Amino acid sequence: MRTGATFGVARDRVLVGLADRDGRLAYELAAGVLRRQAALDRALDLSRADPRLHDILRLGTYQLTALARVPAYAAVSTSVALARETAGDAAARYVNRTLRHLTHDQEAQKGETHSHPAWLVARWRARFGAAEAARLVAWNDTRPPLTLQAARWDQATLATALRAAGCGVEDAPFGAGLRVYKEGTAPRSLRAPELPGFAAGAFIVQDAAHALVCRFASPGPGALLYDACAAPGGKAVLLAAAGARVVAGDGRRERLARLTETLARTGVAARVAAADLGAAPFAATTFDAVLVDAPCTATGTMARHPDARWRITPDTITRAAARQRRLLDAAAVLVRPGGTLTYATCSLEPEENGDQVNAFLERHTEFRRAPVPGAVPPILVTAAGDFESLPQRDGVDGAFAARLARQR
Repeated sequence: MRTGATFGVARDRVLVGLADRDGRLAYELAAGVLRRQAALDRALDLSRADPRLHDILRLGTYQLTALARVPAYAAVSTSVALARETAGDAAARYVNRTLRHLTHDQEAQKGETHSHPAWLVARWRARFGAAEAARLVAWNDTRPPLTLQAARWDQATLATALRAAGCGVEDAPFGAGLRVYKEGTAPRSLRAPELPGFAAGAFIVQDAAHALVCRFASPGPGALLYDACAAPGGKAVLLAAAGARVVAGDGRRERLARLTETLARTGVAARVAAADLGAAPFAATTFDAVLVDAPCTATGTMARHPDARWRITPDTITRAAARQRRLLDAAAVLVRPGGTLTYATCSLEPEENGDQVNAFLERHTEFRRAPVPGAVPPILVTAAGDFESLPQRDGVDGAFAARLARQR
């Protein structure tokens, strides 16, 4: 990840082939360090350490402070061995001394505990207030729940099969899917391919917030819908289940295999297109509905993507908003008169959400907001009529959507 890969790509590349137990520990260590990186750095004072040792020290400190099942001697000795391999004997002695000091220094556990860039926390405090911002960063620093949406099986059948396999099951917030947790004889890792029904296409893994975005889009039975940024395919599956005739496109060719696999496994008869929305892949006014689930800063899903907080800068938000503007303008052309354009992100930032939509409506006076009454619970609808979920308020991923209708 430090060389440019996203956490998800790095995880899938590195953990393949590891024994299950080793893979679980490796994932826990990497995700835990990313979630707590700022707090770990405060405890370590890395300004005096060789940069090659930073992640080794973080890994050791995370094991000492957060993983009760890893003995202290094992955390220290493994880190020392890594340091020696990376930077020699002097580095190994430095790591040994630093970590052994931490095992006796309880003050390292005190003080400010959130692990986010200071500028981002200040931004959220200005928007949400100090208390809500604190709840948001606390949510991001915890492991997210596993949420499933029924696909080939109905939700009751899926719940029964999961319970029979020893999993704990409960309804996700707002009735949008099932949350699964370890209980009794459940698989220890709760990896989707190990759960009953995966190979049969019984479910997809998708947070409640994103399932609710599909409900908010409400394309209508039989509508010809273009899912313009479709990979990995979860929204296409749910929109097809709601009766839409889906064309699933994505301009990121490296993600098309995952999109195709998701649709095939769940039995969705959707056309897949390697299509860059900005390159006008279809004729104007082709579709009854278009969904632009736009690439964004993902500040609403930082619990699931612990590396995102370290990738984002104020300039990242500006660049994302500029790209989203271009995608929206391209998508508008594809919507027939009387059709709908749904714009969605998993960001919490106004520049990518409400401000983006307001600017679009100023440029495209043929569109207006057109939320469907009752499509989602009222608490999730803003004063302007857009969908918005907030992790600290709703207990789900942060997401945004605006449903816009083109006038006849």
